[in-house]
Amino acid sequence: MGAINSELEELFEAKKRVKNPYVPIGALITAGVLTAGLISFRQGNSHLGQQLMRARVVAQGATVALMGGTAYYYGDKF
Repeated sequence: MGAINSELEELFEAKKRVKNPYVPIGALITAGVLTAGLISFRQGNSHLGQQLMRARVVAQGATVALMGGTAYYYGDKF
């Protein structure tokens, strides 16, 4: 059991080293646009809020695409 755990820990440690720096940036942009959109809705500016929610969907989609692309690119390299 101990050998299996150590092998899994080594595998996860190796995978953690592969990071795409754009993914956290995309997540922050998504969170920022979401926050701005919710504030706009709360202030009664529904037109701007709708535009920001659409922008959030685009930012979120781009972030997910980056995650998938990174996983695909590095998937066979280990």
